[in-house]
Amino acid sequence: MTLFFSLTTPVGIGIVMAITKGYDEDSSTALIVEGILNAASAGILIYMSLVDFINPRMQNSGRLQIGANVALLLGAGCMSVLAKWA
Repeated sequence: MTLFFSLTTPVGIGIVMAITKGYDEDSSTALIVEGILNAASAGILIYMSLVDFINPRMQNSGRLQIGANVALLLGAGCMSVLAKWA
């Protein structure tokens, strides 16, 4: 995974540098692509946090479940506030 990450990051940076010359951030296509990628990223983060809810230790403790739900909602709220500023 480290090798994969260390190789894909520079490639991704190179792709971004190549397309920035013709990139119009206010075009409808760019906004749709950005929205789809942001939604996919948020979905992955929510999925990863919800996988912890399957843990038997979590399912047997009501206190842990309440704490995890509150943390999940607070995290989603903070990310929403950050998205509004960005």
